[in-house]
Amino acid sequence: MQQLTLTLKDEVAGRAKQLAEQQGVSVSEVFTQFIESVPSRTRSDRIPPAIREAIGMFKLPEGKTVEELLEEVKAERAERHLR
Repeated sequence: MQQLTLTLKDEVAGRAKQLAEQQGVSVSEVFTQFIESVPSRTRSDRIPPAIREAIGMFKLPEGKTVEELLEEVKAERAERHLR
């Protein structure tokens, strides 16, 4: 296990202690439970919402991911701007 020192506002620290006491666990356990409840970001989280909605409405070229296609479009736009 690793030790971690946090600096919190007094009221936040108080709430954390209160939650821990109510649950019968340590403040460390409250923090652990919170962190584990937050979903980790995936690569698809970086895809703009409009594009995510469109996924599945068209067939991707074989061997290409949405991310790769977006990068290609960005590169093409940048190239046009430089001309």
